[in-house]
Amino acid sequence: MGDPTDRSDRFELIADCDGETLARFANEVLESDPPLSVRQDPRPQLLMQQVVEPVEHRPFNLGEVVVTPAAVELDGQRGFAMIPGKAERAALSGAIVDAAVAGDHPVTDDVLRALEQVAADREAERAQAWAESKHTTVDFETMEDEE
Repeated sequence: MGDPTDRSDRFELIADCDGETLARFANEVLESDPPLSVRQDPRPQLLMQQVVEPVEHRPFNLGEVVVTPAAVELDGQRGFAMIPGKAERAALSGAIVDAAVAGDHPVTDDVLRALEQVAADREAERAQAWAESKHTTVDFETMEDEE
């Protein structure tokens, strides 16, 4: 399960979080009018997605995907978010939320609870997908060890 206090995990959870939730938290952060500078405008771009094949564990390029990154500096704290697809508002909101958590803004506890719920929902979806697909598992007999 992702730990929203760990920045690397937080990036993943922000990417999975609903855009409206991110916007709501970003608006709460900006209500007090903290100094904010946008270091990277949210613009959709292509990113090469690399995966590791499961047999020999070699990385290979799966293909390009559209993502929207954004970076901000909020009250001296840097924030970053990369959202799948074309999602300028969610990316900027996610970067503000990341900076707010890094700077221990008063909304941090609410944000961490919301991101923990995102992690729990993601785990539940994975468990359900596994439960639905495990009945299709195939066992192969091989003759490698037989003579």
